[in-house]
Amino acid sequence: MTARSSLTVVLAAGEGTRMRSALPKVLHPVASQSLLAHVLDAAPHGAGAALAVVVGPNHKAVSDEVARIRPDAATFIQAERLGTAHAVLAAREAIARGADDLLVAFGDTPLISAETFARMRAPLANGAALTVLGFRAADPTGYGRLLLEGDHLVAIREQADATPEERKVTLCNAGVMAFDGRLALEIIDKIGNANSKREYYLVDAVAIVRKMGLEAVVIETSEDEVRGINNKAQLAEAEAVMQARLRQAALEAGVTLIAPETVFLAADTTFGSDVTIEPFVVIGPGVTIGDGTVIHSFSHIVQSSIGKNVQIGPYARMRPGTSMGDGSKLGNFVETKAATIEAGAKVNHLSYVGDAHVGAKANLGAGTITCNYDGFAKNKTIIGAGAFIGTNTSLVAPVKIGSGAYIGSGSVITRDVPDDAMAVERSPQSIREGGATRYRELKTRGKKPKEG
Repeated sequence: MTARSSLTVVLAAGEGTRMRSALPKVLHPVASQSLLAHVLDAAPHGAGAALAVVVGPNHKAVSDEVARIRPDAATFIQAERLGTAHAVLAAREAIARGADDLLVAFGDTPLISAETFARMRAPLANGAALTVLGFRAADPTGYGRLLLEGDHLVAIREQADATPEERKVTLCNAGVMAFDGRLALEIIDKIGNANSKREYYLVDAVAIVRKMGLEAVVIETSEDEVRGINNKAQLAEAEAVMQARLRQAALEAGVTLIAPETVFLAADTTFGSDVTIEPFVVIGPGVTIGDGTVIHSFSHIVQSSIGKNVQIGPYARMRPGTSMGDGSKLGNFVETKAATIEAGAKVNHLSYVGDAHVGAKANLGAGTITCNYDGFAKNKTIIGAGAFIGTNTSLVAPVKIGSGAYIGSGSVITRDVPDDAMAVERSPQSIREGGATRYRELKTRGKKPKEG
């Protein structure tokens, strides 16, 4: 049996004025990924799965996000905002190609899943013309009600138009729909604008399908999955739901989360086996963590690769471009950026390693700084395998420390150090006998001693 083809139209043209932000609504993040990216990831992929995204006329940033996440997607502009059906028809060109199934989704519902899209398509394969996604609302006030006769959907009744009896219905419209692709344009083109706002509403498709003698059905999901985001409070609620999902998935995959509710993950975080994450850790986008690694408390990690059996933190900050080899270590109050730290190397505490390459089994003492910025450009520090960098050392880039080299504590290194060489840079120490006494007398001469 040939698999059914699909077109998913994602509506992402809204301004999102209630977000009170210059950032388009669908680009606000949940779990370090835009609302829109979550929806695009959930939409059908692969052979026979087409994707169209409807954007506003001045939303290049949204179009760029679409291209980044789903290069296979087409974008269409909705120049005027005249309702949801009008928005769908902005993608008429794509719809007219005649996919078997047409899915209509919204760019501000980040919690929707690929499984739900698949469940919505199933009735179409069995002869239904329209599937509507519904949910049981704890408080249905304000939602359109889904009115059923047996298993058949007969109407979507908006709150303002519902009778007192209909308002008791808790099965509500999520807005997401799936159409028989061969009939979709015929159905949507019949939707009129005979309403107070003179707009074209997709919910009217149910009545049209019924008039055509075709079947409309409902697929139910959880209220959480269809949360739409219209303001920052709802964004925070969606973040909480997503974090709970990600933590549960991590736990089920064998990750040890000592205090799960204190750990924040990104949607794309990947874990090896036997990983342990202590309380109050934040993991941003683009992070992979290898087997047996421990992330200690109060660490913050983004866009970094961590090998096997690595120790991170506590209080470590890994900025973009950090790569940790197997068995390496970042200790207390260490910050890295664009740094490769090879297997077995240690940066134990109070150090900054940026734009650097640290060889295997090198040891960087407390207070080691790679001075990578000269006010005009970033420069690189290379530290060879097995090198020892003493405490309170400044390595002024560009500079290379050879393999097995030894740098004395308190040095400011500005020139390359050969393999197995020792470099010490300090001013000579002078001792002046009785100098402290004379200094105190000078400073206190003519002054009354302090009381207490």
